Amino acid sequence: MSLASSQVPLPSLRALQTLLGVHFNDPDLLRRALVHRSYLNENSDERSQSNERLEYLGDAVIDLVVANHLHNAASHASEGELTLKRTQVVRGESLAGVARRLGLGRYLLMGHGEIELGGEDRDSNLADVFESVVGAVFLDQGYQVACGFVERVLATELSAVLRSGVRKDPKSILQELLQANGLSLPRYRIAATTGPDQAREFTVEVLVNGTVAGIGSGFRKLDAERSAAGVAIEYYTHLKGIDAL
Repeated sequence: MSLASSQVPLPSLRALQTLLGVHFNDPDLLRRALVHRSYLNENSDERSQSNERLEYLGDAVIDLVVANHLHNAASHASEGELTLKRTQVVRGESLAGVARRLGLGRYLLMGHGEIELGGEDRDSNLADVFESVVGAVFLDQGYQVACGFVERVLATELSAVLRSGVRKDPKSILQELLQANGLSLPRYRIAATTGPDQAREFTVEVLVNGTVAGIGSGFRKLDAERSAAGVAIEYYTHLKGIDAL
């Protein structure tokens, strides 16, 4: 059950820190990571902040840690393949699953309306609170501890995506993703070519509805298109919140 006071009790915070395997120098950072905006909406006199700023920070930390881990562990993967793997790990559904394993939902501080709607088990809330907790760990303990924490709790997801490989060509995945969400088919165009004829590098843009959704490069036009498609997949699935196929 979600807590109903403006301060998460210290015994609960201690239990959560033990569960996370991280003991905070400033427990107030962890408290803030658990405050859903709906609580503040129903408590206008509450002076604390919601977890949204920590969520923003944690999102960036997770992206960096996962990207670095995959870069080191999949040394032969192309840029497009790494982008697809990272997208599979950091998408909302995956992060919500991690939050469930950690039991973060029962520590969330929410408004009564959100509680009645089952907010403590909603994927979006769980993914957000996981990101905010990572942001709090980063501010309190620094990057190395935050990196170790993220790699530890995402170990299952990272291992699975490294074993599975990339399911399809990024261009095919992007086309299916756009079609499934009612968007126009991608169009590729060469933006630039550089280097001598024997080592020419192509820079390609992929456009959706006339807007550049990704840019990639490669020594073959096809490789550049695949790279651009991988960037576009990340744009739509991560920044725009569309679930990967």
